[in-house]
Amino acid sequence: MKAVILSGGKGTRLFPLSRGKYPKQYLKIFDSKSLFQMTVERAESFAEDIVVITNEDQKFIVMDQLDELGCEADVIVEPVSKNTFAAVLMASVVAGGDFVVMPSDHFMKGDFSRYVGIAEKYVRDYVITFGVKPSKPHTGYGYIKPGEKHGEIFRVEKFMEKPDYNTAREYIAQGYLWNSGIFAMSSEVLKSEIERLYPGLYELFESDAEKGYEKCPETSFDYAVMEKTDKAGVIELDIFWNDLGSFDSIYEILDKDGSGNAVKGEVFQIDSENNLIISERFVSSIGLRDYLVVDTRDALLICKRGEAQRVRDVVKYLREKGDERADFHTTVHRPWGSFTLLERGENYWIKVITVKPGRRLSFQRHMHRSEHWIVVRGMAKVIRDGEEYFLRPGESTFVPAGVKHRLENPGKIELEMIEVAIGDYLAEDDIERFDDEYGRSGA
Repeated sequence: MKAVILSGGKGTRLFPLSRGKYPKQYLKIFDSKSLFQMTVERAESFAEDIVVITNEDQKFIVMDQLDELGCEADVIVEPVSKNTFAAVLMASVVAGGDFVVMPSDHFMKGDFSRYVGIAEKYVRDYVITFGVKPSKPHTGYGYIKPGEKHGEIFRVEKFMEKPDYNTAREYIAQGYLWNSGIFAMSSEVLKSEIERLYPGLYELFESDAEKGYEKCPETSFDYAVMEKTDKAGVIELDIFWNDLGSFDSIYEILDKDGSGNAVKGEVFQIDSENNLIISERFVSSIGLRDYLVVDTRDALLICKRGEAQRVRDVVKYLREKGDERADFHTTVHRPWGSFTLLERGENYWIKVITVKPGRRLSFQRHMHRSEHWIVVRGMAKVIRDGEEYFLRPGESTFVPAGVKHRLENPGKIELEMIEVAIGDYLAEDDIERFDDEYGRSGA
């Protein structure tokens, strides 16, 4: 059995923790591993091979987080993001054989591999989904009604959209399951069903993935296949599962103190109850009840618990005014490492640049800004205007505007340096690349 991990979603529901270019699956909210990394470890428990489907913006984040785990996986970049239907077709062509499709942003506790073992017995006869046994009425999930039992699985009688609370209670009383969005199937069975439902589409993916994406409807795999096939089967998952679709979901999972408060970071509370507080700096609350407080370097969210789904309106507002905070944290990840913006004025910025061992930035120049580099940790190799030299902690160099240059980390530990840029135009697109080993051009 192979595992396919879908990891190309955008970050809007957990803003300001997640951003458009750094969505929730890469956040390390629980312990020291991200949701993506937890999903990879879950896949390793049963899979012979792992395939990750992602997009160009997240490719190097995926690769770095795989490296942290020491996991080798086949990373496939979608030509364009088109929901889960196109991603699963791509996965079927790449993985072949029998495989499990897993979203990368779910939280699970329990032995999922045991249920994969059940699925293996039936993937030649069914396209299988995994339905979670509900713990309570939930209006944020779709539901599955199991039908006739066939061995250890059920035929799917129908899929239901997200209900209101009273309808959710009725669903649970009738034995409905939460729709997890996890699937198991055989590429042969899927190909047969796609040929019947969408003639010529699967063959197009096999011959030219980019054209396959062009022709593929932009819809979910549930809607495109599971709701239309007569081979839909469901396995009941009796384990803890949460899709972390809101801050209320995070509150549910995090440990609470005696007053019902869930916190992450340095927090001191007086006469405060049932709050979720996540912060990168010290926070104190007095007389606060049933509130959500999420504080990052560049954005602060405060609202009543239960209202956090409206954070999408905040992201929409930022996007409409062209504000980069909708898509980027103050720390921005790059193929070579990352940079963190510490301070920005009208004609200057101050950043911390981190370059991973053995990696280097592109050979480039800027026409509107000069840069002053000061090494804090590690060893820097600098190429500037045809000259090559090394910098140690405490040493610095200056790169005038218009001068070709390159920065490299030749050492065994991360290179950290302070960059002070000065100029009349300080946008990231003021960059001309002459050589880049990551295949980038322009900015």
